[in-house]
Amino acid sequence: MEEIAEVYARALFEAANQAGALDRVHDELAQFADVLGDDRNLQTYFFSPYFSSEEKKEGIRRVVTEADERTVNFLELLAERHRMPAIFRIRRVFDSLWADENKLLPVSVTSAVELDDQLVSDIGKRIEEQAGRRVELSSTVDPDLLGGLVVRVGNMVLDASLRNRLERLRKQVTKAT
Repeated sequence: MEEIAEVYARALFEAANQAGALDRVHDELAQFADVLGDDRNLQTYFFSPYFSSEEKKEGIRRVVTEADERTVNFLELLAERHRMPAIFRIRRVFDSLWADENKLLPVSVTSAVELDDQLVSDIGKRIEEQAGRRVELSSTVDPDLLGGLVVRVGNMVLDASLRNRLERLRKQVTKAT
């Protein structure tokens, strides 16, 4: 099923990119997927084999108004080919393609206490300088860390938390005995 999501996402990405509507289509696809993910009735309607492709396409035209024609055509194509359940995987792939195109690097900073916005911003700027990419920065609090930070940059993790240090110390003590 992932292969299907890859093919559909790449096709939409290329069409939107060629038309200069990449950001708009990205936002519209995300908005549609969010609404669909939050509404069980819409899921039942669009995922059900009991409704015809034409009924689903009509539903899309009613739900998606003032959207880019590529977004509407794409959603209608998914409905016509009974691929609407793949919309969430398609969105993930499209988001990844979009982030690569925009040279975005996801960075999350997790700390035991709320960090000053300026400190988080400085961390993001330093990573931008090192990576040469624009950073998409998020910050969360996890009291279980006890202290320190966990910084995720793309798929790499720097765990400088007190909890991690204590766990490593515990393992060393266990090995020594």
